[in-house]
Amino acid sequence: MDPKLSSAFSLEGETALITGGGTGIGFAIADCFVRAGARVVIVGRREEELQAAVAKLGDAASHICHDVTMLEGADELVKRAGAPVSILVNNAGNHLKKRAIETSPEEFQSVMETHVLASHALTRAVLPGMIERGRGNILFTASMASIFGIPQVFAYTAAKAALAGMTRALAVEVSDKGIRVNSIAPGWIETPMTQKSVLADPPRFKHIIERTPMGRMGEPADIGWAAVYLCSSAAKFVTGSMLVVDGGISIGF
Repeated sequence: MDPKLSSAFSLEGETALITGGGTGIGFAIADCFVRAGARVVIVGRREEELQAAVAKLGDAASHICHDVTMLEGADELVKRAGAPVSILVNNAGNHLKKRAIETSPEEFQSVMETHVLASHALTRAVLPGMIERGRGNILFTASMASIFGIPQVFAYTAAKAALAGMTRALAVEVSDKGIRVNSIAPGWIETPMTQKSVLADPPRFKHIIERTPMGRMGEPADIGWAAVYLCSSAAKFVTGSMLVVDGGISIGF
């Protein structure tokens, strides 16, 4: 392999803070980051889950047990990372399968706190250091719900659409300071959470596969490697973008 090609996608010397990094897409991003040479700090609420994830990731990984909705703790979380954070992945999220008319203000606020307010708090916490060093990457896990309407996930759709807007707004504020801001919009990915919700509903699963031009669900690593690309020098002129990784479902008929 051409050394220049290898180095273009390398994350050597980077320290990535990844929320929701113990399972699913967050773990896949952490795993791909480690394979690309980064040091990763995964964040989540369940200690045992995080310990198991770090055991799989190896010596380049560590964990911090923390609830990202404790917004006042964002600065301390960044300090606990143990090294200057050069990559922030705002991936933590929660889900609520309810129509708008069924969603209470408290439920709506809970979803927005986890996806939107927590992402803002952590972004605000890492930015001073990134600005001082003149470099950094901030990545949001958006969704196909950022692009089109999905029934019965009103609050989740609102939150993911907000992340798409935050990506663009933040990019125009900080890109001239050497900080790139992007997001990934996954389609249907075979995570334990997705399998539990989709496989238990065969008609829904059939509809998803029929709507997806590639005729299958994606793998978590599909998102992980997309994240590596966006945070590597291979994407050094990419900012304010939302990379859709969905097997074509957002452009299918």
